[in-house]
Amino acid sequence: MKYFTIKELTRSDTASRLGIDNRPTASAITALHALVDHVLDPLREAWGGPIHVNSGYRCPALNKAVGGTPGSQHQRGEAADITVGSRSGNRRLLALIKRLKLPVDQCIDEKDCRWIHVSHRPGRNRRLYMKF
Repeated sequence: MKYFTIKELTRSDTASRLGIDNRPTASAITALHALVDHVLDPLREAWGGPIHVNSGYRCPALNKAVGGTPGSQHQRGEAADITVGSRSGNRRLLALIKRLKLPVDQCIDEKDCRWIHVSHRPGRNRRLYMKF
């Protein structure tokens, strides 16, 4: 974990505001390390500048509070919603993810690149690219 921290991947304004304990389980921490090592750090290295994590790990209570899907990979520490601060920048970031052929399970262009959802499941990545 060169560019990202567990603290950054578990920080949530919603959890703070609602008093939700968003501490990850041991298995979620292992999954977060894999996400960073295989997707986020290589992406940040190739991007050459900061990438902000909007949402990483979400405990079930936080996932429900933010309207996440019940089976969200965020709950297992396998996903992060990321941005470089603009839709145009996020479009370039999305193109870079594809060009690098990173081992993503899902890569989702959310709301015309307001942010990008990336996930990684060690050994089981489908490399699905979608728009929502």
